[in-house]
Amino acid sequence: MQPEQFTGTLEISGRGTPMPKDAFTAPDGSEVTLEKFRGKAVLVNLWATWCGPCIKEMPALDALAKREEGRLKVLTISQDSKGKEVVAPWFEKNRFDKLEAYLDPENRLGLNYASGMLPTTVLYDAEGKEVWRVIGGMDWNGPRANTLLAETLGKDAKGAATPRRPFTPSG
Repeated sequence: MQPEQFTGTLEISGRGTPMPKDAFTAPDGSEVTLEKFRGKAVLVNLWATWCGPCIKEMPALDALAKREEGRLKVLTISQDSKGKEVVAPWFEKNRFDKLEAYLDPENRLGLNYASGMLPTTVLYDAEGKEVWRVIGGMDWNGPRANTLLAETLGKDAKGAATPRRPFTPSG
């Protein structure tokens, strides 16, 4: 069987833009902002349970979160307007190893990013500056994603090179 072909578009016009200050809901129900995760690279994925490409890329995002644990925080932030009511059962059914259910039912981050499409995924460096964003789906275990992530994950918060874990495809 042929792997799913994603056609997400790379966007770099926001490079260097600080993380938005919009609050969203953490898995424990508390309100958080992206600033809480500053200090290592953060991959913010806006998704919804009704979005086909979003659902298809979630297992690869989970594998990425597991593979890069300690160097990259993957935040999957649902844009479902019904919030926990629909997201909690979906997460329970899918039982991810590393992904957690963050919620933004008011779409504050979605409005901030203004991409007009889900999924929208934004990479921030350890200083909280945007590196790039992908509008649409991406194979987060594929060579394109690894190339896009390499520069940011190859450096720590002080800009020093860090050892890279080898990529091993699953499946």
